[in-house]
Amino acid sequence: MPEPTQLLKSDRLNEFSTLELAQALMERLAISSNDWHRLKSNRKARASEQVAAALVLLLKDNPEEALLRLNQASGWLDRSISAPPCPTHGHNGDRQ
Repeated sequence: MPEPTQLLKSDRLNEFSTLELAQALMERLAISSNDWHRLKSNRKARASEQVAAALVLLLKDNPEEALLRLNQASGWLDRSISAPPCPTHGHNGDRQ
């Protein structure tokens, strides 16, 4: 039998729609600008971010965009994509 605290958590989760829960997960997994340099090449973090976004898009009835995000997540996991250089450290048009 579930613990009383587990029942309370479950009851609280039922207050939210599936879309609201997915959006909360997406917000939790999104890489903030403060963490960008630290996590830009973290494959698990990048894939998690993309999968959560795909779930939200799917729940919003946008399967094409969801599939693009899932493909991005797959690319992070299978190492077929990597992080682009940071735009603030990239090449300046004035320098050669």
